[in-house]
Amino acid sequence: MAAAGLLGVAALAAPAQAQTGGAAPEPAPEVVGAAPAAGELGAGPTGRARAVGGRAMAPAGAPPQVVAAIAAANRIVGRPYRYGGGHSRGFEDTGYDCSGAVSYALRGAGLLRAPLDSGSFMRWGAPGRGRWITIYTNPGHAYVVIAGLRFDTSLGDRGGLRSSRTRQTPPRGTGPRWGGPRSPAGFTARHPVGL
Repeated sequence: MAAAGLLGVAALAAPAQAQTGGAAPEPAPEVVGAAPAAGELGAGPTGRARAVGGRAMAPAGAPPQVVAAIAAANRIVGRPYRYGGGHSRGFEDTGYDCSGAVSYALRGAGLLRAPLDSGSFMRWGAPGRGRWITIYTNPGHAYVVIAGLRFDTSLGDRGGLRSSRTRQTPPRGTGPRWGGPRSPAGFTARHPVGL
């Protein structure tokens, strides 16, 4: 599996954390990935992912972790929504909730060792939007944008991504799907270090 190879060669990086109120920060979950090279900050993706048949395709030139995250997310597209789904030790489940789906995609990229809930994602990785992967999270919901496409369990009325083959929008609330844009209002943006 490609993700296993990525995990084996990736270096551990400490996530960025902000201290509030002078209190010591809570220990953050382990993040796997390399720190950005000099001059990489501010560089954006060379292309955007696109959807074909309800699955996403990584853009040419995407980093291996981005390709692996998209491939992992594609494996659970169509699974039903299930509260608490995806939070088992092996990430595998018959259904996924929002943070379970995000955790599965990040695990596939070798960026996460254990599933996190949406509140825990608020302290994970580095603050702000990433160049390739951004997790939007609050205490009640989490979704991820990978190479410009949203992977979410809450597509809403406008967020369903129309497939170029089927021209159908997945029904609302049916589990992990690729979707269109969503307002980040009310969410904290976090990203994997270096991505």
